[in-house]
Amino acid sequence: MKTPFTFLLLMPLAFSLIAVGQNSPQPQTPQSQPAPAAPPQKHKRSAGGDIGSGSGDIGKGAGKGAEGVGKGAGDLVTLHPVGAVGNVGKGAGEAGVGAAKGAGKIGKGTGRLIAKPFHHSKKAESTDTPQP
Repeated sequence: MKTPFTFLLLMPLAFSLIAVGQNSPQPQTPQSQPAPAAPPQKHKRSAGGDIGSGSGDIGKGAGKGAEGVGKGAGDLVTLHPVGAVGNVGKGAGEAGVGAAKGAGKIGKGTGRLIAKPFHHSKKAESTDTPQP
């Protein structure tokens, strides 16, 4: 029982490390003139960032679930069975939400990594084709 749980927690970490390792640093070129003031644009999170963030969400969900189980065990020991059931149920719900949110982010990041080689840039278009 412990091995699959450990596997589920460590695999997203491994995927995020692989994704971060694939990103190559871009050389910076010095600019002779300052660029005209442009409004700052929001940068999308990278695929590796999505995977890492999803791993964090799964970890937070597991932590909240463990907290609920711990509170429920404390209530059960102090002979408060109704509070115990409520706390365990709440912890399980929060753990499920964290796991689902994290799995979604990991899926999104993984999909972006897989699709990256197949997306074509407009810069790479041939000059032989006429513009409509």
